[in-house]
Amino acid sequence: MAGTAGTPGTPRVLRAMNDRAALDLLLAHGPLSRTRIGKLTGLSKPTASQLLARLEAAGLVRATGTSEGRPGPNAQLYAIDPAVAYAAGLDVTPQRIRAAVADITGRTVGEYELSTPGRRPAQPVVRQVTDALDGAVKAAGLARSDVHRLVIGTPGAFDPGTGRLRYASHLPGWHSPALLDELAAALPMPVEYENDVNLAAVAEQRLGAARGHEDFVLLWNQEGLGAALVLGGRLHRGWTGGAGEVGFLPVPGAPLVRHVTRANSGGYQELAGSQALPGLARDLGISDVPPGPHAEAAALLVARAADHADGPHRELLRAYATRLATGLASLVSVLDPELVVLSGSALTAGGEVLRALVQAELAELAATRPRLVVGEVREHPVLRGALESALAATRDEVFDTSR
Repeated sequence: MAGTAGTPGTPRVLRAMNDRAALDLLLAHGPLSRTRIGKLTGLSKPTASQLLARLEAAGLVRATGTSEGRPGPNAQLYAIDPAVAYAAGLDVTPQRIRAAVADITGRTVGEYELSTPGRRPAQPVVRQVTDALDGAVKAAGLARSDVHRLVIGTPGAFDPGTGRLRYASHLPGWHSPALLDELAAALPMPVEYENDVNLAAVAEQRLGAARGHEDFVLLWNQEGLGAALVLGGRLHRGWTGGAGEVGFLPVPGAPLVRHVTRANSGGYQELAGSQALPGLARDLGISDVPPGPHAEAAALLVARAADHADGPHRELLRAYATRLATGLASLVSVLDPELVVLSGSALTAGGEVLRALVQAELAELAATRPRLVVGEVREHPVLRGALESALAATRDEVFDTSR
């Protein structure tokens, strides 16, 4: 019926669209004056004044000082009230859970890290999740009930049909068919679950090297080798959430791995995963192979190799680039993306030197020619992507003034 709240073109909907445009501008630019908001949105001064009064009455914006340093009287500035809502993200690995809370503007206000070592979890997963979340909430000076939405990033993906975690047999305690129901009962806010590499792609799309790109692939190499596929601006997850599990991809140069989900590995993982680099380094006569977890050792090896112009370290980097390009060639031949983002510590440690080597190898192995770039979100990209995902959904709800 004409005139109802949700009908396109009605005054209420048009006002809500203007409200959201102004709120997005305040997110992007920080405090703005009424005049500046009017110019950026194309609204008249009276309409901009009404808009700000409406948003201030709704508790979404607040006056935050005046402009200085310009001719004429100082103008009142307005900003989004950061306490309007809070969102949280979790980055889960077998070794730890990293948690963070951000206010509605995207500023991180609390962080916490919970160590979870061992093949058998010392605490039930629900307790681990709530302890990690509560640690970040406490650091922010908030209560658990203040969090509007939570996004949890894990290896693998939860099958939408069964609710069970797939492609991540190395994550202990997370495979119970009742886990999602138990977490829903324990947490007071809506919870979403996303693949960790997909969240790294969200971070690069919102904040990093993939800004402005609708079609790109993010290749990730850290604890595991994986990819995120963004097509038409949206993540492609596949039927069971397994799109991008390229570590299982059979590739030339590696023996066939059968029963890949049981082995939690595949040809591409065995050829180019971070665990392959220490052995490759020893084969090339490199004696100073770092000890410790393979992801950390691989990143150190790659960083050292990128600093050498010749010798066995440079041979290591060339061999690594060839292995990476071998699997990447299959991926880009099917998807033909505009851009490939190299992310994860075992890739970003090589910087521009490794990127150029992979680009040159890919040019010889694939018919398509995507541009390769190194990821720009280096600090906790999975957690940053979880926060960005939670914030996007929270803003869509909180900033909707049409209701």
